[in-house]
Amino acid sequence: MNKADLIDAVAEDSGLKKSESARALDSAIDNITNALKGGDNVTLVGFGTFTVRRREARMGRNPRTGEAIQIKASNVPGFKAGKALKDALN
Repeated sequence: MNKADLIDAVAEDSGLKKSESARALDSAIDNITNALKGGDNVTLVGFGTFTVRRREARMGRNPRTGEAIQIKASNVPGFKAGKALKDALN
């Protein structure tokens, strides 16, 4: 399922127009992103928790040349599924 499919499904389930569903989905994504940028976790009870994880600097290898390279430290998004989501999948 891609974003367009999700928008269609939300529009059908909620009775909203596709354009309204698209704005709602974009708003939700923007707000989750902004919260993560601010260092907050986003918890959707029953679905899961979005977090920011710190990845430390490390040594890597260029796959073409085999040369050792330094990979910078970075922040990466993380997601931990909630119990209800796990139960729905099993």
